[in-house]
Amino acid sequence: MRLVQLSHPEKGRSVAVVDEPQLCLLDGSASVYDLAMEAIEKGISLTDAASSKQISEQLDYNPVYEGESKWRLLPPLDHPEQPALCLVAGTGLTHIASAKNRDAMHAKESDDAPLSDSMKMFQWGVEGGKPAAGEIGVQPEWFYKGDGTVLRGHNEALDVPKFADDGGEEPEIAGLYVIAPDGLPRRVGFSVGNEFSDHIMEKKNYLYLAPSKLRTASVGPEVCLDASFEGVSGTVRVERAGDVVWTEEISTGEANMSHSLSNLEQHHFKYRQHRRPGDVHVHYFGADAFSFGAGVALEDGDVMVVEWQGFGRPLRNPIRINSGQDELVDVCAL
Repeated sequence: MRLVQLSHPEKGRSVAVVDEPQLCLLDGSASVYDLAMEAIEKGISLTDAASSKQISEQLDYNPVYEGESKWRLLPPLDHPEQPALCLVAGTGLTHIASAKNRDAMHAKESDDAPLSDSMKMFQWGVEGGKPAAGEIGVQPEWFYKGDGTVLRGHNEALDVPKFADDGGEEPEIAGLYVIAPDGLPRRVGFSVGNEFSDHIMEKKNYLYLAPSKLRTASVGPEVCLDASFEGVSGTVRVERAGDVVWTEEISTGEANMSHSLSNLEQHHFKYRQHRRPGDVHVHYFGADAFSFGAGVALEDGDVMVVEWQGFGRPLRNPIRINSGQDELVDVCAL
C-alpha cells in the first residue's frame, strides 16, 4: 500500500491511498501522522488502519502530480501541528560510490598516503555494519539536516541560500518514523528522497560537512508501507529547459550498502532524545551517485528527478538559487 498527503486551499489536509491512476481520499484522515498514531493505539498495522477507512472521494492522480490541481502533494509524513517535533537526519558513506566521491574531495598527497577518514569509515561499515541478529554493529556516519521546516514535497523548490556555495541533488530512500507513546520507534514506511546538500562547501574541508547539510530536502510523493529494502534500483536525472543534461542508474537497499537497515536504525534511535513520544523522524539512507560527482553544476530552474522502482511515482523538485550578497545577522543583547 502507498499513501500520499494532500492539501487543498478550501478543504484542508487529507490522506489518500494510491490506486493508479486514482487517489482515494480517506474519510476522517487529515494526516498520515494521525493515522499512524491511531494504528498504534488500536494495536493494528498502518495498512489495516488505512483499509478500515471509508473512501470519501476519488481524484485523478495525474493533475495533482503535475501541479495542475488545487490539491497539492505534501511530504508523505510530517508533524501536522508542530514541525519542530520532526527531526530530519541521515546516514552517509553507506554506498561505495558515495565513499569514493567523498574520498575524491579529500585530495591525498600521493597514492601510497593513508586512507582518508571517509574511506576508513566506509571500510568499518564493510567489516562491521551488518552484524548478526541480536548484535550491535559499528556505528555509521550521521548528520543532521534540520527540523520539519526544511522538508519539501513533490514539485516544491529546493533552495540554495545566499550564503551557500552550491546545491546538488542526492537521490536516496528515506525511512519515515513516528515515536509511539511507549517511546519505541515505529517505521511508517519508505519514501523516495532527495537529500540535497552543498558539495562545494564540503569539498573545501570535510569538517564543513555539518553546515553543508543544513539545507532543504524533499521526500515523496508517496510513502510505501510494505516495500522491500533488500535491493532497489532506480534512476536520477537533471532536466534543464525540458532537456536531460545528466542521468545515472542508481542502486540502494541492503544488498548495495555496507550497513544493514537494522544497524542504521539502531544507531539513530539508540539516543534517548531520538525516542521522544510523539516525534516524527525522516532519515535518509545514503546515495551512490549524484551529479556533482560527475562534474555537473546545477543552474537555477534545473529540475532534479529521482525514481526508485517499486516506490511509486518519481520525485521532482526544481532548484532555486537565491543570488545576491549574504545578509548579516545582527544579534542584539536583551
